[in-house]
Amino acid sequence: MSRRRKGQRYLFWADEFQKGGGPVKDVALLSTVEQVDLISRSEISSRELTEHCIDRIQRRDGEINAVVTRDFETALINADAADSAQAKGQVLGRLHGVPITVKDALETKGLRSTGGAVELTDNVPERDAAVVNAVRREGAIVMGKTNLPRWSGDIQAYNEIFGTTNNPWDLSRGPGGSSGGAAAAVAMGFTSFEIGTDIGGSIRFPAAFNGIWGHKPSFGVIPTTGYLDHVNGGVNEADVNVFGPLARSSQDLELLLEVLKRNSPPWVPQLRSAPRDLKDLKVGAWLDDEFCPVDDEVREHLEKVVGELEKDGVVVDRDARPALDPEEAAMLGLWLVQRATSQSTDSDGPGHRIWLDHHARREELRLKWAEFFDGYDALIMPVSFVPPFAHQQEGDFGTRTLFCNGEERNYIDVVKWTVMVGMAYLPSTVPPTGLGTSGLPIGCQVVGPYGSDKLTIALAGHIGELMGGYQPPPRAL
Repeated sequence: MSRRRKGQRYLFWADEFQKGGGPVKDVALLSTVEQVDLISRSEISSRELTEHCIDRIQRRDGEINAVVTRDFETALINADAADSAQAKGQVLGRLHGVPITVKDALETKGLRSTGGAVELTDNVPERDAAVVNAVRREGAIVMGKTNLPRWSGDIQAYNEIFGTTNNPWDLSRGPGGSSGGAAAAVAMGFTSFEIGTDIGGSIRFPAAFNGIWGHKPSFGVIPTTGYLDHVNGGVNEADVNVFGPLARSSQDLELLLEVLKRNSPPWVPQLRSAPRDLKDLKVGAWLDDEFCPVDDEVREHLEKVVGELEKDGVVVDRDARPALDPEEAAMLGLWLVQRATSQSTDSDGPGHRIWLDHHARREELRLKWAEFFDGYDALIMPVSFVPPFAHQQEGDFGTRTLFCNGEERNYIDVVKWTVMVGMAYLPSTVPPTGLGTSGLPIGCQVVGPYGSDKLTIALAGHIGELMGGYQPPPRAL
């Protein structure tokens, strides 16, 4: 299986690890599940894998700018500890010895955590975010932090502290946001996996724009304490906001969902089991709509995705739509997202009463979604109406524009397909589906009813396999 000689170990592996053969594949580009397996069988050590990922960051991240805070010395100490434990027959957990980076929106004990805000340039937390604590308990080794926009507030990844993160597929374009540095690090093989945050699409855009896997869980499934936004970490959990994994395989998403999910009171959501046979599912496809027209390149690519699914025997209804006004749902989602990311100074004032009115309307729309999913198991939707776009840092959401089919559109429109899902607390999984005609990754989101996270991951996993799965950008090879 591996090319090993007595007294020497290689960190490059034969084509058994790469679909379709071809050149040898760097172990850093394997899935987390595969890396854990290799470490458990002593095919590689945690020290070797960690050193190798560090070397990749040092040699390749200069043009990407994904890993912006680094603690390689501590990571190597922890890798040695993982190897020592294994030598004694001890397993630290389901992530034993794999090196990772962490989005800089999450608190990491003893390691600078800024949220992309100059006010927190020198902030060093005394605690871990709950999800960081969870992966450490399972044996993962933190090497550093990845870039993001200020307060996670954009669909790009740039800030005054660390500068701009570039898309590994085209340096002139953004990696999506706000978990852009995280997704770029996964795509480049700098980290075994990442933990993103998503309130308006911040897991889904980066996954789609970098050609990797991402899962936005049902609201509340994964704890979100320790999030660096306007309220600066702590035990607060904002409305709509979720944390979820970014990875190089759907098997990784399944594993990480189990590792990260909430397992202590006051609320432990119950997730439905994954279906035994995906061909028994009834799937809808909502690939375009006049409320937010989709670029021809994106629509045609997603039609190919649906076509491959149909060829494989899955029933897809291309006319399936929830009985709601999508423009209203998107605008309500935008309002709720903006409210969730702002500090409220008077919970008894008019602001809160207005929020209650909007929340009541949200609950009505959630019922519409639930009624739709009484007849369908999942819905395939766009993530973005355009492919990965060029860097835009002038102005703000209200003044920037994007071009779609030759027409100028408001920048804020790009999140309409994601916020209408997020505000309803639904799970959404993004698989890699290959490259569009422009040579850039294009992804879809597989949406399901509340609590159907395992189903959306399974169906997205199947879609990803049909479309070729994760393929590293040329810069990663």
